[in-house]
Amino acid sequence: MLLYEREFWNKGFKYIAGLDEAGRGPLAGPVVAAAVIFSKQIFIPMIDDSKKLAAETREFLFGIILKEVLDYGIGISGVEEIDRINIYQASLLAMERALNNLSVRPQHLLVDGRAFTDVPIPYTTIVKGDSLCYSIAAASILAKVTRDRIMCEYDEKFPQYGFSHHKGYATQAHLDAIEEYGLCSIHRRSFHPKRFINSSYSSHRP
Repeated sequence: MLLYEREFWNKGFKYIAGLDEAGRGPLAGPVVAAAVIFSKQIFIPMIDDSKKLAAETREFLFGIILKEVLDYGIGISGVEEIDRINIYQASLLAMERALNNLSVRPQHLLVDGRAFTDVPIPYTTIVKGDSLCYSIAAASILAKVTRDRIMCEYDEKFPQYGFSHHKGYATQAHLDAIEEYGLCSIHRRSFHPKRFINSSYSSHRP
């Protein structure tokens, strides 16, 4: 998991940031990104791709990462931006904001995925980086836990949708709730589940 970090540490780089996002696939809620910088003296063995970890484990690691990390930043792109510029561009925007919220300027970025945006910092993209790269995996945990907490707060405002359970993903229960109640203000209007393409679900109560 430290292969990529060691490559740059061995070149004398000190500040290597892992970058990942959570929330590209849901029908509701924001996309959240995180940037994480570790010192080479710190290694947390349990860190892995957030999707492979139980919610309780992610919460546990979230606290440890915040204590042990050299620096971190969180970036969020909301529903209005997602609908206006599309989810891909909104994900990149959230990542840029996460970088801007770092106190330390990274010397190199390790980014999950195939492509990234133009930033004045050298970067390496890593397909499935959240499973292969320690810093990216840690960023995936911070992004996922932050987003899940946001969706649990929305669950209190819109209890009929069950956001605390499915976090806005297209589960059967979520689709059934949309069919019954229509869209609420945190649903992404640019996302259209196939079962609703020819229906009037978007005209239901806001």
